Amino acid sequence: MSDLERFGVSMPADLLEQFDRAIEDAGYANRSEAMRDMARRYLIERQWELPAGEVIGTITLIYDHHVPGVGQALTEAQHDAEAAVICATHVHLDHHNCAEVIVVRGAGETIRRLADRMTSMRGVKHGELSCTAVQS
Repeated sequence: MSDLERFGVSMPADLLEQFDRAIEDAGYANRSEAMRDMARRYLIERQWELPAGEVIGTITLIYDHHVPGVGQALTEAQHDAEAAVICATHVHLDHHNCAEVIVVRGAGETIRRLADRMTSMRGVKHGELSCTAVQS
């Protein structure tokens, strides 16, 4: 780890009490560890928002496979984005519903467009994109 810098943070007492309870519940040993993780998370999310920032993530979809063409449309979207799609896992949930988890990597803007394309398809009941920045 690089050299450590110390700094002070001011916040209302009730907010600090809530923060202390939350980080204790999460298993942090101290406020500093929690603040470092919060700073890292913020910087990663910021990189994800930048169009040129590279991200890795998952697109999770729940869809009704009985809706005509939805399976084919999802497959075509993945093939169209072949450089971004690393792999996909398909799970049969019940007679009508399937889950698809697609692992993706690429420019944040490209990944967001792919996720939007798939989650907006007819037959997709729910979709969620979860990303983190690729750190060098």
